[in-house]
Amino acid sequence: MHFFLPFLTTALILAGFATVEARSPRRLVKPAPKPDAALLEQYRWKVFNPPDGRFTILMPGKPKMTAQTQKTFMGEINLQVFVAQPPKQDVAYVVAFNDFPDSYGQMANPEEVLKNAQDTALKTTQSSLLNHKSIRSSNGHPGREIEYINAGGKITKNRMYFAEGRLYQVMVVTTKRQKQFLTKSIAGYLNSFNVVLKK
Repeated sequence: MHFFLPFLTTALILAGFATVEARSPRRLVKPAPKPDAALLEQYRWKVFNPPDGRFTILMPGKPKMTAQTQKTFMGEINLQVFVAQPPKQDVAYVVAFNDFPDSYGQMANPEEVLKNAQDTALKTTQSSLLNHKSIRSSNGHPGREIEYINAGGKITKNRMYFAEGRLYQVMVVTTKRQKQFLTKSIAGYLNSFNVVLKK
């Protein structure tokens, strides 16, 4: 059941969300230049809906998408990752999902899927769990919220949901220093995620 998760983590790293680095503050001799209006518009928060229309979320600008497929004994597992990284901020906003083949997705135990996802995320990122709790999506799908920190000091807050044969992971990756300035943005981002049911 957990075989796909190392692949998921690897794909996320390749997608670039793990490039968030801690930086020491710079001393400015002169006032910082005003942000470019075009840049501000590019990273304005707006509702994002992926091509298949299966979820909606607020993201800072248009995220970059990575798609991969892995062959397994159950069939092909499709992974899609969406990453948005505002400039001059040590933060990445990530949504990833993978679909199980229909028959397996219907039989899978949601709690087992979520527990395996948590265990593998901690193991593959060599992180320590800070806290976790059971949650539900806005339309009642089972989920789990976990927060963990790796040896480099990066903190990840991850909300996972299992819905209609698909595992969603909605994440914010940042540093301790940056996190204190992003409390409202992080909460707003995570709370804005909605699963759109199949028609």
